[in-house]
Amino acid sequence: MEVCCDLEVDVNGEETFMVDKNIIASYSGRLCKLFGKSKGTTSSLKIVFHDFPGGAECFELMLRFCYNNSMTQITPSNITPLRCAAEFMDMKSSVSGTGNLMEQTEKSFEDMRYWSWSELLMVVKQCQSLLPASESSGVLERCLDSLVGRLSLTCEASPCPSTSSPDSSGVRFSCDTKSTESLKTVFSRATWWFEDLLFLSPVLVEMLGKTMVSRKFDHALLSRFLVYYHKSKLYTVSSSEKCKIVDTVVDMLCILDQSCVSCKSLFEIHRVALNLKITKSSRNKLESMIGSQLEQATLDNLLVSSPYGTNYLYDVNLVLRLFKAFLRGGLCQASAMRLNKVASLMDLYIAEVAPDPYLKPSKFLALITVLPESARDSYDEVYRAVDMYLEVHSGLSEEEKTKICCALKYEKLSAETCIHISQNKKFPSKTVAQALISQQLKLKSLLHSTSNTNSCTGSPCRAIEVGNATKKDKESEEQVVLYAGKLDLPTDNKNLREHLQGMQWRVMELEKVCRKMQSQMAKIMKSRSPSQTHTRSLPRLCS
Repeated sequence: MEVCCDLEVDVNGEETFMVDKNIIASYSGRLCKLFGKSKGTTSSLKIVFHDFPGGAECFELMLRFCYNNSMTQITPSNITPLRCAAEFMDMKSSVSGTGNLMEQTEKSFEDMRYWSWSELLMVVKQCQSLLPASESSGVLERCLDSLVGRLSLTCEASPCPSTSSPDSSGVRFSCDTKSTESLKTVFSRATWWFEDLLFLSPVLVEMLGKTMVSRKFDHALLSRFLVYYHKSKLYTVSSSEKCKIVDTVVDMLCILDQSCVSCKSLFEIHRVALNLKITKSSRNKLESMIGSQLEQATLDNLLVSSPYGTNYLYDVNLVLRLFKAFLRGGLCQASAMRLNKVASLMDLYIAEVAPDPYLKPSKFLALITVLPESARDSYDEVYRAVDMYLEVHSGLSEEEKTKICCALKYEKLSAETCIHISQNKKFPSKTVAQALISQQLKLKSLLHSTSNTNSCTGSPCRAIEVGNATKKDKESEEQVVLYAGKLDLPTDNKNLREHLQGMQWRVMELEKVCRKMQSQMAKIMKSRSPSQTHTRSLPRLCS
């Protein structure tokens, strides 16, 4: 075949090729259509491509295929650029009849299962450099699907199911109890591919992750890879690239089973995200994921410095958002144990931030009240934090102090704490009275319950004693109520505190009597219940 150079092709401004128009057009449907519109043109033509996939290098590969009469060998090293060029040039037919480039690349893809791991990675790298052409041609999807398939087979080769712990490897390669393989070796065998895939861009990581999820890949192992990818890539990329990595990793972790995502890892990602301008959507997703497993957090996790330009020490608004995210999961789904853990964490936090002189009363109050009352069995720790806050913020008005103190649930305060309140001059007088009234009511209920139990055991003397105690308790309670009505008179504050303090000691004495009576009744009941014959002899009321 006679070869001439009657067509000038400028490829993306990188290089200009002089080619035979007829040879190229015989393989390219795109050029056939173009030349068909200019049949009357006899002079040489020039074509300029601005978006040829792979640039001049890829165009040269395509030329070799055409000039070699479609006899070019297609291997994993050139299949991706050739396929992308074939799609771009519409090389679906051939005048020579020896096969077109689209058909030949398609046949080569059928042998993908025979490619080695390194060959498969090489093709994926080429796909990444040829985006978006490799995605539109379907090459990237095939390669990622093959990649995930091989990793899945590696995991399925283990007879043991993957673990559900977020900090575990996600895969166990041996179930033999006699195996001497260390846990570290098991982890390394499960994560051998992590380092190999660090070349992936955030775009490809997202595509790979979605492919893995669709193929039911182990979520715990995928979660570990995403965290590893996040840690490894951040040290070598620019700030804008860091934002893309964090956004991608957060988006992918969000679609996984949250029981497979480590709370510790989420806080590590969040710490990095604080210094980056990630999207608001990613930030909300990250905080929501942390909130969903907040009971696993530690105090150090929550002690995040306040944003730049603010006076207060710690980012209280962040903590409020995390606790609200925990509650958004639904209280019905939050067990009592989870609520108690989260409440204990909050108590530690408010004790830590209470000494901050710049912390506003409204924010401190919001921290105390963000959780429902049922989350705490005792408010003693909250009281200590409030006491510390009032000591540091001595300039608060009575109204502000009262609002903060109203957050205390007095019925959940211990007697020792109430004694401390009665002696605490930082607390408003109304708060002192409410705390002692609550203790009186609690004691009254306890004594009433004890009195009923005594009546069933046939101890009239002790019932009379308890009744007298209850009567005295009622009189003391009425005195507290009377004084509470006069709390607005500043001149009576000192006398009131002295009276309440004396009454509180009486409460403590009654509690001691009650505990002694309960101990004695327990001994009586124990001596009367060894056999069923004794049970039958009891009065009907107690049987």
